[in-house]
Amino acid sequence: MLKGVFFGVALTLALALLGAYLVVEGGLIPANADASPGRLETWLAHTSLDATLRRDAPKGQNPLAPTEMNLALGVPLFAQHCVVCHGSSKGAASPSPIAKGLYPKPPQLASDGVEDDPEGFSFWKIKHGIRLTGMPSFANTLSDRQIWTLALFLKHMDKLPPAVQQMWQHIH
Repeated sequence: MLKGVFFGVALTLALALLGAYLVVEGGLIPANADASPGRLETWLAHTSLDATLRRDAPKGQNPLAPTEMNLALGVPLFAQHCVVCHGSSKGAASPSPIAKGLYPKPPQLASDGVEDDPEGFSFWKIKHGIRLTGMPSFANTLSDRQIWTLALFLKHMDKLPPAVQQMWQHIH
């Protein structure tokens, strides 16, 4: 009896794996960047990212204080490394041609900001990138201090001091 149950479970798993393989191999899951993702694909991507961030993102405070100087240092870093995908201070009103063609669409951070994310999450995303999106890893491009500076800027970009806000408004 137990042998039959085990065989039934094993056969069911084998058939499910074979079916999944045939669906993927048959090209029935779209790979084109201009198609909307299915619910399963969306759930898998979000669940995996959320779990990874909970496990691996720095948990403590940003080592940089939110001073006007530190926030101001974030503006040119954002302009040089982020604006092409995540947009200028105009947000969703003016995404770049690159941002329009990426899949999934990158958030336009001036309007779809990450101010509510822990800074450790932003640090991790910038440092390591996000698989199967256009978000690259900046681990070999920026120092940890620069990445923390960007995380600080992102956390406060909706409430910048006037001088920093003026700098931010001039980024295109």
